[in-house]
This record gives sequence, structure tokens and C-alpha cells, in this order.
Amino acid sequence: MAPVLKGRRVTLRPPIDTDVEVRLALGRDPDIHRMYGGSRSNLRLLTSEGAKTWFAWVQAHPCAWIIDRAGLIGDIRLDNINGQDRRASLAIGIADPAAIGQGLGTEAIGLVAAHAFGPMALHRLTVRVLAFNERAIRAYQKCGFRVEGRERESACIDGDWHDDIIMGLLASEALPATQARSTDPNPAAGLSQ
Repeated sequence: MAPVLKGRRVTLRPPIDTDVEVRLALGRDPDIHRMYGGSRSNLRLLTSEGAKTWFAWVQAHPCAWIIDRAGLIGDIRLDNINGQDRRASLAIGIADPAAIGQGLGTEAIGLVAAHAFGPMALHRLTVRVLAFNERAIRAYQKCGFRVEGRERESACIDGDWHDDIIMGLLASEALPATQARSTDPNPAAGLSQ
């Protein structure tokens, strides 16, 4: 289980049972769905079963957190953790439209980066983001991520092709502002994957 990470305005924590109902109430916003790479034509209502499946997936993930600001606003995780090369990929999703544009995602990214480069002793984080998702690109850049490449026409959204931007952050480039306090009694546990 991932440790609790506390920031100035958000706390990253494990899921709790009440998150299922909160996630269900947030539903699926069409604009957010598109920023994740989904077509509006494929957008389906979030069902109770879908919220429970999401909850079980986050709960079972070894490096996933709920982004909490007086309740669930999204989730963030480290995927593809490679202990040999000391790298991982980062993914974040803000599900609450009212929480977008307030810097809360940037703060969550910074907390996870600080944990990844601190207690987990990773060397590199990678993220993939749609080229038109300028808000997300700015959030990553504020945390020190740099554009490393472009995968051309890699996502078909609503019948149109879009590029993915590949961004990376090295431990030596991490900004001092990405400070986290971890309640993890075993900081190296995240590398055992």
C-alpha cells in the first residue's frame, strides 16, 4: 500500500469505502474524458458497478493514491515501476471539474515526484500527455518535466488524430518545491515490484 503524502492543499491517501459513492457522484465529464484520450461518442455514464471496479483497481494498485481535498477529487499513480533501471511512469486524473485549474494536480504531481525520488530512490519519471492538453503539459512543466519527444498521430479522438507528448523528469532535475511528507514506515517497499 502506498504511504500517505501530505501537501499544502491536498493529501494523497489510500482509498476508503466512501470514495465509491463520491466517484459515482462525480460521474464522467465529457471534457475531462476527452483530455484522457476518450472520444465523446464512446462516453458512457459511470455506473455503481463501474465506480466499484475503479475503487477495487486503485485499492489493489501498489503505488496509487486518491487525491483528497476535503474529499476525493481524483487519483494519481506510478505505473511500470522498474527497480533495475529505477524508473516509473506517472499518470494522474482529476475527476472533479470544479478542482481543475487550481493547481491541485500540480501539487499532487510534485508530491508523487518527491516520494519517487526520495524514499523510492527512483532516477526517472516519464509521462505521456495529449498534445492538445496544454493545461496538463503546463502542470508537468511546473514540476520540472521536460518534453522529450512527440509520438505523431497516436490517438484517434472523435475521428481526429492527435499527437502524444512524451515528457520526462530525472531525479537531478526535480524541483525543490516537490517536497512531500510520507507516513511510510518502509520507504523502499515501492521498489519490490
